Amino acid sequence: MRQRTIGERTVSAVGLGGMPMSIEGRPDAQRSIATIHAALDAGVTLIDTADAYHRDAHEVGHNEELIARALREYGAGAADVLVATKGGHLRPGDGSWTRNGDPQYLKRAAKESARRLGVDAIGLYQFHRPDPAVPYADSVGALRELLEEGVILMAGISNADITRIDVAREVLGGRLVSVQNQFSPAFRSSLPELEHCADLGIAFLPWSPLGGIGNAKDLAERHGAFQQVADETGASVHRVALAWELALAPVVIPIPGASRPESIRDSAAAADLELTADQIARLSA
Repeated sequence: MRQRTIGERTVSAVGLGGMPMSIEGRPDAQRSIATIHAALDAGVTLIDTADAYHRDAHEVGHNEELIARALREYGAGAADVLVATKGGHLRPGDGSWTRNGDPQYLKRAAKESARRLGVDAIGLYQFHRPDPAVPYADSVGALRELLEEGVILMAGISNADITRIDVAREVLGGRLVSVQNQFSPAFRSSLPELEHCADLGIAFLPWSPLGGIGNAKDLAERHGAFQQVADETGASVHRVALAWELALAPVVIPIPGASRPESIRDSAAAADLELTADQIARLSA
């Protein structure tokens, strides 16, 4: 599998998003763990999660604990996996999402995430979503303090526009290593942020790179060019979509969600699918 870099860490070119394994409609723990193990078997070395990836109010950190369990049970082969988690987005348990960018809250949340993951320091910690009630620089300042305290090894942000990317870079003293924004064939409005990250050498992690839960299956119907290229290459339309995203810039690392072993195996294979210049142009159009 092709590899990419986040900060000084080398990771697989395609990661695994853990959210579908912990929110509404989630599978049982056994299938989720089998999915994570299938990802590792396929060469995936980046797993993305968040403390807010849970269903019920009392189970904050459900996905973090699930991933930690799966890595323990996998054994020594999981040693090279980078687990990236996030804080600052919350689920009260009624299906809604709220935000808390208070620096003191973020510092506590990061330490709780480290405890659930069973690590002394989180490999990559990301501010999940801007809080309009808190100055953005103040929220990112919590990440700077977490870096200085050794609670986290690398810092990233999520759901950020170009202005916020630049603010985060300044606050972190150039130590911003990743930006995680929504990006897919159906959602391309983050292309300027992707290109900005490419110019700066910052990893860009598209979330919902196949269109999101419930929409990925409609990819071929809504975007005919992807089905055409899938027919030409003999690959699935989902694999083609991820390969297209990888072709956009060497900093792109898609993190498709999965809750079945066969899904992540197919997604991981996108790292080795080479598209022609003509195919990339047709998909980009």
